[in-house]
Amino acid sequence: MSPEHPGRHHPTEPTEPGDPTDPTDPADPTDPGPELDDAAIDAFLHGRNGQPHDLLGHHVGPGGLTITCYRPFAHSVLARLDTGAEVDLQHVRDGIWSMTSPHFGTTHDYRLLVTYDDGVEHEQDDPYRFAPTLGEIDRHLINEGRHEQLWTVLGAHVRHYPGPMGDVWGVSFALWAPRAKAVHVIGDFNGWDRLSHPMRALGSSGLWELFLPGAQEGMNYQFAVRGADDVVRLKSDPMARMTEVAPKQAAIVTRSHHTWHDEEWMERRRTTDPHVGPMSVYEVHVGSWRQGLGYRGLAEHLVNYVRDAGFTHVEFLPVMEHPYVPSWGYHVTGYYAPSSRWGTPDDFRHLVDQLHQAGIGVILDWVPGHFATDDWALARFDGEALYEHPDKRLGWHPEWGSNIFDYGRPEVRNFLVANAIYWLEEFHADGLRVDGVASMLYLDYARKAGEWVPNRHGGRENLEAVALLQETNATAYKRLGGIVTVAEESTSWPGVTKPTDQDGLGFGFKWNMGWMNDSLSYLGQDPVYRSHHHGKLTFSLMYAYTENFVLPISHDEVVHGKGSLLRKSRGSREDQVATLRAFLAYLWSHPGKQLLFMGCEFGQESEWSEGRSLDWWLLDQPLHYRVHNLVKDLNGIYRANPALWALDSHPAGFQWLEADDADHNTLAWLRLGAGDPAVDAPVVACVVNFSGETLEGYRVGLPRGGTWRVVLDTSGYHPGAPSSTGVVVEARPEAWQGQEHAAMVTVPRLSAVWLIPEEPPAAPHPEALPAEAAATAETPEATGHEGSTP
Repeated sequence: MSPEHPGRHHPTEPTEPGDPTDPTDPADPTDPGPELDDAAIDAFLHGRNGQPHDLLGHHVGPGGLTITCYRPFAHSVLARLDTGAEVDLQHVRDGIWSMTSPHFGTTHDYRLLVTYDDGVEHEQDDPYRFAPTLGEIDRHLINEGRHEQLWTVLGAHVRHYPGPMGDVWGVSFALWAPRAKAVHVIGDFNGWDRLSHPMRALGSSGLWELFLPGAQEGMNYQFAVRGADDVVRLKSDPMARMTEVAPKQAAIVTRSHHTWHDEEWMERRRTTDPHVGPMSVYEVHVGSWRQGLGYRGLAEHLVNYVRDAGFTHVEFLPVMEHPYVPSWGYHVTGYYAPSSRWGTPDDFRHLVDQLHQAGIGVILDWVPGHFATDDWALARFDGEALYEHPDKRLGWHPEWGSNIFDYGRPEVRNFLVANAIYWLEEFHADGLRVDGVASMLYLDYARKAGEWVPNRHGGRENLEAVALLQETNATAYKRLGGIVTVAEESTSWPGVTKPTDQDGLGFGFKWNMGWMNDSLSYLGQDPVYRSHHHGKLTFSLMYAYTENFVLPISHDEVVHGKGSLLRKSRGSREDQVATLRAFLAYLWSHPGKQLLFMGCEFGQESEWSEGRSLDWWLLDQPLHYRVHNLVKDLNGIYRANPALWALDSHPAGFQWLEADDADHNTLAWLRLGAGDPAVDAPVVACVVNFSGETLEGYRVGLPRGGTWRVVLDTSGYHPGAPSSTGVVVEARPEAWQGQEHAAMVTVPRLSAVWLIPEEPPAAPHPEALPAEAAATAETPEATGHEGSTP
């Protein structure tokens, strides 16, 4: 027994044993010492005890109350109970201190009073006196793969508990590691000691848990995981919501203090269907748009720039934590943490908040198709393949050199589905663009014969990945109104944007990679030879309504030797700029939502590099500044004219005027909104001339008579070139190009011209569809699965 502490009272005749109400009820100095399990102590001291709460903390048994703790190097340890009584703990061995007293028959709130060689009494709380922070329902849902808010129970959470001896603040840690033999939480709170704080295994759930009183927000931590192979590995928290910047590897305890001010946006989002609204997306890499800004700087400069340019949405390349900057965020180590290299999670919330207040939506790139191989992150998390599939033919991505998730494992599926919901709910993101969907759908993707495993039906479809995508989309659309999910899917997989109850994948949109490849291939032809490739521009309308499409000119098209968008066409620099302007008008007026990567909006000349800022100095040159102005005008006209977006995914929104004029490299078409084109439907007539010759007196067919105004002439953005913008022409009764009226316009070389009726009808509600369109349009409302999938 430790020496009696000066001033402590030890009565010679103790009160009745087990009386917890007597504040002076101490342990009897004559009581026998505690009886502890030597095997449990040995396991603890060797870092192999998976049930430390059975040894440590407080327990009531036949001999009364036992309190046991681990305090190496202590000179003395006492326990102060909530009754006011103080009892001595005796040193058992190797830093284990314990007491057992028959005078206490119930468990108590207590504090440890620990004295070291400094002679100072340190009052400490005991982590091992607390009940688990995960309830049985949480554990059941996690193991079933159905916990839609997984981040609220796993990871690190600042918690507060009231108690008889005062309020307790601390941090709970919870982890899934089913094959681990033992797990210790280490960090700033324990001097990174690998022995002090073992976690407890919660039955057979594979979950580990510990509450550490006194741990605080801002502290760094990791898990020391003793794997099935008996090797201890330091691992970052898979559910970390903030991490150190690589090459450092620790997670950081964090909680949000951000107050949202986007209530108006969120309410409008809940009551609006973005699938049938205008969507003009500006794709951004956070680190290189303008280096050094971070989330807070972007909240001013990017927001103002995008608002001025008129885009409806910003789409960020992955902001989830990734250690290797040149991966652009596609090799993720922290799925629940915005990258700390650009700021804190609240800094990112502030950026989203400011975008929303400026009327700009936010889409996040999300990467469930593969993850980074860093040994301190998800890879072989508990000593064996856990998040990745154990069979390399299913769990290794040969093209990207990364791990593939085990989509059939419920807890892994839960990790991913909840992660998608996390970004939509916790950060108010308005949508997710899902990277590499094609690589997920096919078991033989990037594999040779003999390198892949057929599914249970003998096919090449990855049925588990299909189920994961369907569940993610269904859950997202069920929980959150007004959001969108977008698939980067490059094959002809059927029903990517069909509802899941019709065996579709349930996405809201699909990137139109075929359109992108054909269009850029056409641009690369000399105008003299473009007539031989005319079908590349018309073929997209053969399948434009098989899915709900986004037309992407993304980061992938301006890197790795592909050249900038400006440099994809031939000719002089002025011809390249003119072609770029015409192509942008073609993009904005083609059926489908449009996406443009940063820098393309002002004609960035060099390839994009994540290691430097965009070439903003180009805006000092008139040619490039006029491209920027054109994009502003395109967005303004686009947003003001429902004809350009209301029926994007329905054939009623498009009519060819001239699809076959290959000799002149010219196309003409109508974009239409709801209504009768001859009477009241919103309409925009578009003509694009990709040839090197100006078309004087070009006759364009129009659906109704009267005056029409040229609202766009991309040649007018060329220095010294006259602009026809604002010119009014008369549509006379003359059957032409399948229309009842026609007007004459000039379409300069390498340019596009748009016309609208001089007095257009009032814009209809975005969701107003003609009767025949409403019967087949695949929007959430039209298909009857609101709250499920689009």
